[in-house]
Amino acid sequence: MLKLSGEAFKGTEAFGIDFPTVERLAGEVKQIWEQGVESGIVVGGGNIWRGATAAARGMERAAADYAGMVATVVNALALQDALERLGLETRVQTAIEMREVAEPFIRRRALRHLEKGRIVIFAAGTGNPFFTTDTAAVLRAVEINAEAILKGTNVDGVYDQDPRTNSDAQILQRLTYLDVLSRGLRVMDATAISLSMDHSLPIVVFNIRTEGNIVRAALGEPIGTLVASEDDNNTNTAREGNTGGACDA
Repeated sequence: MLKLSGEAFKGTEAFGIDFPTVERLAGEVKQIWEQGVESGIVVGGGNIWRGATAAARGMERAAADYAGMVATVVNALALQDALERLGLETRVQTAIEMREVAEPFIRRRALRHLEKGRIVIFAAGTGNPFFTTDTAAVLRAVEINAEAILKGTNVDGVYDQDPRTNSDAQILQRLTYLDVLSRGLRVMDATAISLSMDHSLPIVVFNIRTEGNIVRAALGEPIGTLVASEDDNNTNTAREGNTGGACDA
């Protein structure tokens, strides 16, 4: 399961969608599809709308979050268009119904699309306010039996300090779920991490801005930071070059 934040869609722009960036991301998804990796993608919407920011400025939080869900659908449709122009079959499934532009999320239908080699893009988060798209990514990954979460970010992985303000910050190549929770590291929100821990779902955090990193992460190359159980044997699928499907959803 590939998690793309809204930030990934804006490229170097201040906000909105940078279409050359979306085309690059689509090209990398096509490369992993050509390797036989079944691919699900969860998209965020922060390049268009941030519910927490709107709520801080006085908007009712649930309404603000629903607006954010709609923003993720905009990104999903942009990514779908880019993928289909590369000749891939895709489906967008949304957690809130928008039947004119996308299917509603139905687990069995999503699994069937994946079996047929289609790229499934999951939008609108969980369909509920107060939950992040990171939580949605883990939830959908568990539902479709994904082997790993590939979380693209704007930095090379998880650091022991904020690398933007501390020049001596060190990247942490491997963490356990409990490390992330106890140290308050900004990998995903606590709900997403706890759900991943409950299902022993490895998370690979990597820099989405580096060309080729989606392919490297999907094919098991050791990039970024791996979050997994301390004794989880399944982490090899996300680290040791299992080209049969390190991220088979």
